[in-house]
Amino acid sequence: MKIEQLIVQFLYKNKKVTLQDIGIFYLSPDIIIPEDSDKETVLPENAIRFEYNTKAAQDEDLINYIVQQTRKIKPLATSDLESFTILGRQFMNIGKPLPIEGLGILQKNQLGGYEFIQGSSMNTRLEPQPTLLREKEKEAIVFTTPARTPGNKNTLMAIVVIAILIAGAGIFYYWLKVGKNKKADSPVVIEMADTTVVPADTTRPVVVQAPDTTRQPVTNPDGYTFKVIIKEYNTKEAAEKALKRLSSYGHSLLMNQKDSSTYVISMPFKKPASDSLRTRDSIKVLFGGKPYIENR
Repeated sequence: MKIEQLIVQFLYKNKKVTLQDIGIFYLSPDIIIPEDSDKETVLPENAIRFEYNTKAAQDEDLINYIVQQTRKIKPLATSDLESFTILGRQFMNIGKPLPIEGLGILQKNQLGGYEFIQGSSMNTRLEPQPTLLREKEKEAIVFTTPARTPGNKNTLMAIVVIAILIAGAGIFYYWLKVGKNKKADSPVVIEMADTTVVPADTTRPVVVQAPDTTRQPVTNPDGYTFKVIIKEYNTKEAAEKALKRLSSYGHSLLMNQKDSSTYVISMPFKKPASDSLRTRDSIKVLFGGKPYIENR
């Protein structure tokens, strides 16, 4: 509903209405206003009197009436009324008249004041205001609609990423632990030929023994060709704790005492000695630190 309609309706009901910094309108008490009529009613001459007053204060009763009719909060209703009066003064100050449907026309006269020309008809029916419905919808959204909960899209994406990372880690471990063992060749031990010479005997020829190819390759007493030392610890308790933790990942590890104050955790291999450097680098990627090779 337009603010000027509310001003006119308030005047019809209360016989008086004040517009801030403009003036006061008075409706003759002899005028009988039909209630809620769809037809326009003829407005008798001199039915409305205007009193010019640039110091007119806000009409609190008018503001309360606007709040009641529009269901807006009071500060917003006050702001709407102020905007109407300020805009009206600006129109009149540049020489344009301010029509108020149901009352008449306000305009600036040659002396610089505001004068009122009464209209000939009035309409007492309040027109429905579409913006009221929009304001109600807005209030329902702001005050009654619960806050939106985050969608499941981000959660699903996070689960997919985590699953991919876990699968990648499993493939890397399988390649390092299982794939390498399948490709490992039998241990290769280089054996020098036996060059022992039989003592000189003038009655017998000199005989040189050929290498014995039927003997098995020699490995370390523990059955492994080399070990990669993963970590060193100053106490046996620390070494045993680390052995238990690292072994729980599925690795075959050993714990040995290096000297009187040092314990080591190692991973033994039956691979050829030529693979020791590459194996050490793989262990470094898996466990970190500074692993080294032990051939003893």
